Amino acid sequence: MRVLSKNGVPIRLSDERWAHIIEEHCELAGLRPEVMESIAQSERVLAGGAGELLAVREMEPCKWMVAVYRGIQG
Repeated sequence: MRVLSKNGVPIRLSDERWAHIIEEHCELAGLRPEVMESIAQSERVLAGGAGELLAVREMEPCKWMVAVYRGIQG
């Protein structure tokens, strides 16, 4: 699955990476499209401490999703 981030960088989320994510964050199971939409339609993008970016989007009043990502290399 691929989307363009808010700043136009292609972002890919492989099945393998998604399985790793939901292993640690089971509350996200079934929300893969919403995670990718948060990257593509974020309200705010923040810089992380290790070169990653954090896409922030309000899902419903007072409920926020923060998707952590990096741009595709090469």
